Order: sequence, then structure tokens, then C-alpha cells
Amino acid sequence: MSLEQANRDNLDYMITDLQKKLQIVNVSVMKPEHFDVDQYHEIKEIYDMVDSKNNISVSEMQAIVSELGHLRKG
Repeated sequence: MSLEQANRDNLDYMITDLQKKLQIVNVSVMKPEHFDVDQYHEIKEIYDMVDSKNNISVSEMQAIVSELGHLRKG
């Protein structure tokens, strides 16, 4: 799957995959519809960084989730 195009399907895929990779228990706090395609490139940068790591520390996970929280709609 190519994630180079900023579109809703790709954004939804990345958010859903981030939920799994970050082991988000309460997925209702990070639903794909909470994010806007306008922030696609910022979210893709986070996605690429997480995807490149084999292990993510707890502090990294907290920082990533916090950053995603800042990118959420209203």
C-alpha cells in the first residue's frame, strides 16, 4: 500500500495501524475520524517513525500519543 497520497483512506489506515503498534487500549480516544486530512503529512511523519522502530519505549509512546492528541480535530 502506498501512503504517499494524502487522502482519507490512507489517513484512516495509518491511524488504525498506529493504534495497534502503540498498543492503544482505549481506541475511542484515537479514532481515524478525529483527524483531518489537512494534517496528513504530520501524521505520516509520526507513522513512518513508529513504523521504522522495532521497540518503542514507554516515554516515546507517551510523547507520540501526546503529539497525536495535538493533531486531533477540535
